[in-house]
Amino acid sequence: MASPNLDNLVRIGSLKREPPSARELRGLLQSAELRLADAMNESLSFASRFDLAYNASHALALGSLRRLGYRCDQRYFAFQTLPHTVGVPQEVWRVLVKAHERRNLAEYEGHLDQDERLLADLIRATERLRDAFVALPPVAENDP
Repeated sequence: MASPNLDNLVRIGSLKREPPSARELRGLLQSAELRLADAMNESLSFASRFDLAYNASHALALGSLRRLGYRCDQRYFAFQTLPHTVGVPQEVWRVLVKAHERRNLAEYEGHLDQDERLLADLIRATERLRDAFVALPPVAENDP
């Protein structure tokens, strides 16, 4: 299912077209659900919980693109396209983009503020993204 907004990103090279894979989508959802559950484990460190919640959100955002037949090489585009892929409201994808920025600071500059509110917002946003993702029609089984 093509999208004019997403096809514009294909034209400028930010996204690529690639047929969706039902198996890949199941794997991304399973990964997201396991990581999200672990992110809620308060016995883990803040950094671990943040990393788990962030990666759960990324798996769902990537899955949202993949189910429509797109792939991106940059994580940011998976979050930025969420209004076009699953229709999540602005307040959801903005939290995910903020988490992405914080994740980049941690990964590339070694700095992660222990922001409990952001973590709680990230977990809630990821739950909303998961709910929107699982409510979408399934992709046809076309995997070999």
